[in-house]
Amino acid sequence: MSVKMKSTVPRAHPAATAGLARLRRGSLAVLVLLVAEYSIGMYVNIYVTVPRADHSGGLDRAIANGPASLSVHAVIGLLLGLGALAVAAQSILIRRWGLIALSVIGLLAMIFASVAGTGFTSTGDDSASMTMSVLTGVAVLCYAANLYVLSPIARVG
Repeated sequence: MSVKMKSTVPRAHPAATAGLARLRRGSLAVLVLLVAEYSIGMYVNIYVTVPRADHSGGLDRAIANGPASLSVHAVIGLLLGLGALAVAAQSILIRRWGLIALSVIGLLAMIFASVAGTGFTSTGDDSASMTMSVLTGVAVLCYAANLYVLSPIARVG
């Protein structure tokens, strides 16, 4: 005697599965870049003196005229912004509200961290440096949470 049973677990649509995989790869890329950016930022904060001529300058001035480590920090920050924007857009396309919230909060944390970083470069104010590092920590948590939610183990069960 054989019993035929149908699975009650709905099968994922291939396009949705591909979107989740893209979101996972994007979140990992942003997380790795964030850690690199944070490390370079700490180096710049502790060991690099921004020339007086570059105080109150914008991002373009930091990239063009700043010390090499500050320029690299600024360029990676721009790449991070693009990556975070892509992750937020991908999360919106797959319509998972938890992932959208995490991705948008991570993007906003990076935007406000860059504003604080510009303020720190201009004034050297310690509170701007602290704000920048705390917001970077928030962004790291958001993208790590994205990876956790998107892990294959989290989807089973």
